[in-house]
Amino acid sequence: MDYCIETIELTRTFERVTAVDHLTMRVPRGSFFGFLGPNGAGKSTTIRMLTGMLYPSSGQALVLGMDVVRRPLEVKRRIGVAPEDSALFENLTAVEYLGFVGRIHGLPKPVIRSRIEELLILTTLEKAADTPVFEYSQGMRKKLSLCAALIHDPEIIFLDEPFEGLDAIASKTLRQVLEQATSRGRTVFLTSHILQIVERLCNYVGILNRGRLAALGTMAEITARSGLEEVFVETAGAGEEVPHLSWLEA
Repeated sequence: MDYCIETIELTRTFERVTAVDHLTMRVPRGSFFGFLGPNGAGKSTTIRMLTGMLYPSSGQALVLGMDVVRRPLEVKRRIGVAPEDSALFENLTAVEYLGFVGRIHGLPKPVIRSRIEELLILTTLEKAADTPVFEYSQGMRKKLSLCAALIHDPEIIFLDEPFEGLDAIASKTLRQVLEQATSRGRTVFLTSHILQIVERLCNYVGILNRGRLAALGTMAEITARSGLEEVFVETAGAGEEVPHLSWLEA
């Protein structure tokens, strides 16, 4: 199997807290990969290391066969990233921002114009094309961040909790765009703590718990003995005490 992402003992520590703990995994090229885990499991920290936004404390991350620490610019040219907290230029319009991103990636001006038009129509942002970003809602910001991640046709699309703050129509549009990307051989790496999203979209899944990999494989392999929810509870929830309210015990 051809793998486009590989981590080897990848670790990130913040003072006394180990957010990612000796993570070793491989993601197949062309897969729709769901990185699942409860809040605080280390998903965002992992994606930040894979995209060159954060240095690991130890271990190695390989993206498209390249070491992210040693060859960060080459990796970034070939990936698209939509972080959980969209870092957008507030005073630019959507057209200005996407034009800026397109120029960074060295796209010709006619290609930039054409892709901006297509992306804005696809994400229903065309009516707000000349509106400054600071006037955008959270959902509109998510859409613009996705446009920026897609404009240069990356080989891997990294999305950190992309469905947070999106309404039903926008969520459906996003799903269609991502499924179209994987049908063309692109890889989608999606983090989420919502089981239904991963179960509906992904064909390859990794479950993270307290910075450690609890499960990895195809959706069919992971759910062979039970549903995804049961596997998630068994792995990510292993060792947890069952919460209770004293006044409901009787």
